[in-house]
Amino acid sequence: MNVKQLKLGVFLISLLPAIWLIYALFTHQLGVNPIETLTRETGLWALKFLVLTLTITPLRWLVGWNFLASIRRMLGLYVFFYALIHMLLYLWLDQFFDIEEIIKDIIKRPFITIGFFTFSALIPLVVTSNNAMVKKIGGKRWKRLHKLTYFIAVASCIHFYMLVKADKLEPLQYGLVVFILLAIRLYKYYFKQASIKVHTVKT
Repeated sequence: MNVKQLKLGVFLISLLPAIWLIYALFTHQLGVNPIETLTRETGLWALKFLVLTLTITPLRWLVGWNFLASIRRMLGLYVFFYALIHMLLYLWLDQFFDIEEIIKDIIKRPFITIGFFTFSALIPLVVTSNNAMVKKIGGKRWKRLHKLTYFIAVASCIHFYMLVKADKLEPLQYGLVVFILLAIRLYKYYFKQASIKVHTVKT
């Protein structure tokens, strides 16, 4: 399978959750509160794609699957796609685009506050996701900016944890996975820094 086929396959597979949710909505398979289910599920899929995106780099390090780098940007855009639907469902069907009520809700409920800022942090990443923007702002600045992904991942897990009222196991599981993925990056960073220091001392 070449890169184009891989990208096409990932693109189509990543659309399946949205297609299923639309089908389930029109066939009355989303329970007694379909809007709440849609909102929850789109948010959960955004988190799933975020975890998948964060998994790409450790997999490249651990097993040498460098071809996965070609789909990382697409997975990141799907994070935004599902997060955008999640946010629009809240703004439209929960708050009816009432700006005053939305502001009150953001201030009143901490998990809404975290969710709002988490979504806002996604926007600069999406805007700068194309090659033209990488060239415009420079590779180093682009990498620094896209470290926002780590904040977004942690904040998303906190948002999910605060949202769930009863069984906290699922958000804790996502939190553990995100912790492991970030810990691998920290280990790699400090190992690299230590190697640089040793090399500097030897020379």
